[in-house]
Amino acid sequence: METDHSCYPPSKTAPSSPLWWTFISTAPRYLPQSDSRPRAQQHLQQDNMSVTESKTESFDMASTEAENTARGRNNVVGIFERYVQPCLAELLGSTLFIFAGCCSVIGNAGISGSVQPALAHGLALAIAIVIFGEISGGHFNPAVSVSVYLVGGLEVILLAPYIIVQLCGGMIGAALAKLIFPDESFQFATGAAFNAVQTNATIGRATVAEMLMTLILTLVVCMGAINKRTRSPLAPFCIGLTVTANILAGGAVSGACMNPARAFGPAIAANYWTYHWIYWVGPLAGALLTVSFVRLLMGDQKTRLILK
Repeated sequence: METDHSCYPPSKTAPSSPLWWTFISTAPRYLPQSDSRPRAQQHLQQDNMSVTESKTESFDMASTEAENTARGRNNVVGIFERYVQPCLAELLGSTLFIFAGCCSVIGNAGISGSVQPALAHGLALAIAIVIFGEISGGHFNPAVSVSVYLVGGLEVILLAPYIIVQLCGGMIGAALAKLIFPDESFQFATGAAFNAVQTNATIGRATVAEMLMTLILTLVVCMGAINKRTRSPLAPFCIGLTVTANILAGGAVSGACMNPARAFGPAIAANYWTYHWIYWVGPLAGALLTVSFVRLLMGDQKTRLILK
C-alpha cells in the first residue's frame, strides 16, 4: 500500500493561492548583477576616470593661473594709464609748448611788437592740449595744475609729479631752442628768459599783471574745461587764444609769462635769474584767486563750497 505524502486528502483540492502572492512570485526579480567584464577592462575604466579627473583639476588650476595673470596685467596697465601716461604727456606737452615759445622769442629778438610770440605761444599751447589733453588734461603749467587740483579736477597724488615734469619739460624745451639758434641770437634774447622787469619800481606792476593774466587763464581752464555746467569742446582753442590775448595786452608790462615752467626753463638755459620770483608769485596768486572765485561763486553744485 502506497503512502500518500501529499498535504491534503485526495478528496479535496489544495486552496488556490491569493492573487497578490501569485503576482509577486511570478514577477521577474531585478537583482544587482556583478560586472561580468574582464578585470583588465574594469581597471582600464578606472584609470581613464582618474586621468579625466586629473585633467579637470589641471584645467581648473590653469584657468585660475590665467585669471590671476590677467588680473595682474590689468593692474599694471591701469597704473600705467592712470599715473605714468599723464606724467609723460605733461612732460612732452610742456617741452613742445616751451620750445615753440622760446623759438618765437629768440627769433623775434630785436623786432618791435609781440604779435609773433603771442601767436606762437597761443597756437603751440592749443596744439599741445589737443594732442595730450585727453591723457593728462593738458596743463603744461604749475599754476594751472594747482588751480585744477584745488577745484577738484586732479588727484592729489598727481599734483607734485605734474609740477616736476612740467619744470623738466621747460628745461628740455629751452635747451632745444638754445641748440638750434646761434649763440649770438640766444644771448641777445637772453635765452627767451623774461627780462621785462628791469627796476624795482616796476616790480609791483609786473607782479599784479602776472596775477591778473594768470587769473584769466586759469579761469578759462577751470570754467571751460573742468566745470561741468560750462565746459566746452572748444576749450583748447579758447585757452590758446587767452594766452595770445594776454601776451598782446600785457607783454610790455611783465612779459606775460603766466607759467612758472615757462620762466624756469629759459632761466636755467640762460642762467638769468633777475626778478625770477615774480613769475612764480604772480601766477600762483592768480591761480588761488581763480580757485576762490570758482569754489565760492561760479562753480557747479559739486564744486561750490557754499549754497549747495
